[in-house]
Amino acid sequence: MIRHRLIQYAIAAGLTGVSACSSQKVDAVSNTAPAVKVEQAPDPNLITVDKPERFPLAVAASRAEVSELIANGSIAPDVSRTVPVNALSSGRVVEVRARLGDDVQQGQLLLTINSADMSQAFSDLKKFQADEALSKTQFERAQLLFSHGALAQKDLDVAEETYSKAKVDAQAAMDRIRILGGDPQRPSSVIEVHAPISGTIVEQNVTTAAGVKSLDNSPNLFTIADLSQVWVVCDVYENDLAQVHVGDRAQIEFNAYAGRKFAGRIANIGKLLDPNTRTAKIRIELANERGNLRPNMFATVHFQSQGADMRTVIPASAVLRLQDRDWVFVKSEGNQFRRLEVHSGPVNGDGTEQVFSGLHAGQQVVRDALLFDREAKKE
Repeated sequence: MIRHRLIQYAIAAGLTGVSACSSQKVDAVSNTAPAVKVEQAPDPNLITVDKPERFPLAVAASRAEVSELIANGSIAPDVSRTVPVNALSSGRVVEVRARLGDDVQQGQLLLTINSADMSQAFSDLKKFQADEALSKTQFERAQLLFSHGALAQKDLDVAEETYSKAKVDAQAAMDRIRILGGDPQRPSSVIEVHAPISGTIVEQNVTTAAGVKSLDNSPNLFTIADLSQVWVVCDVYENDLAQVHVGDRAQIEFNAYAGRKFAGRIANIGKLLDPNTRTAKIRIELANERGNLRPNMFATVHFQSQGADMRTVIPASAVLRLQDRDWVFVKSEGNQFRRLEVHSGPVNGDGTEQVFSGLHAGQQVVRDALLFDREAKKE
């Protein structure tokens, strides 16, 4: 009897345990998930500072500004004022009277050449002059005989024609001597080469005792350039060509004359692009009466458009350049400032900087962006 009751108690306890476990499982399934608390991430571009009055503000203004483009270039001689110096005959240089970089005057002696061509030209002249003298004597004799009826008309005509041809040959020989650079009245095998224009020798390819070849296979003996007017030639990328026009003003700066600006205008824009650099040549003409501007000087050119556009301008110190991007700090509510990315342009002569996008006229910006950024990081 006692054993039977113990078995009943055990069964009852087991059923009670199963019921309890089943109840707990149902409660776990039916329970809802705990509430999730969502926190807003702070805006990295919104900056809060203590005592915002420490940072002076500037108001973005709108005013008419000319478009400006900066390009690099160099000085080159004006091609229309550059003349090559050559000898029209071969020979050997006897003496060189001028050197690279010298200033020369028109007609000045540059060098002398001992030329076999000139010797041959004078030899031919003497022969033709002798033929001319002989044919003249024969013609005069034929005239005399014809006047006495001792010579036929056809023989007189032949003598006259022979004399005319001899005169032509002699004149051609004299002209050839002049073309080669000689003087028919002064027989000599030495040719004098003179400066064709006044200017500066910018190229020299000859020295004393050097051989001079004919024109078809010889470089220029000298190149003389009139540097009273020079070119500034620069390359502009095709993406920027729409910003430049013939007649636009240009301010040119040279490393040799720091702080000094030269004024010019665009005279020509190349019609062809360089296939490797995708640039076009821009040419500016500059007066150079004092000779301060020398070929191959490096130049920085600021192109300015003829018209003006309305642009937003702020102090240049208000722009912070960080990781190849431009930022400004705009006054917000209370002691808060918002950092905005802008597309800035060139800096004007009065210390202001143009802003193409990202900022509007009337907004207040921190005048010294670098100082504000440094102080804000400390806080």
